[in-house]
Amino acid sequence: MAAKKRKKSSQKYGPSVGATVKKVMQKKKAGTLQGGRSKKKVKSRKQAIAIALSEARAAGAKVPSKTRNKKPRKKS
Repeated sequence: MAAKKRKKSSQKYGPSVGATVKKVMQKKKAGTLQGGRSKKKVKSRKQAIAIALSEARAAGAKVPSKTRNKKPRKKS
């Protein structure tokens, strides 16, 4: 069977997001990345990526919205 090809228009992230993530990861490696209101040094790779996506979102880049926690279903 032939593999399905993905359409270009269905990309989750825009091209400028990669540059933002790269810049933030370089700051993290240098130890100069600060996060949130506390301005404490970011140590986690996941936190660094979240900061990068947040910055890209604020700049108007194509980034999916944050996932929301769903309310748990009540068993009846």
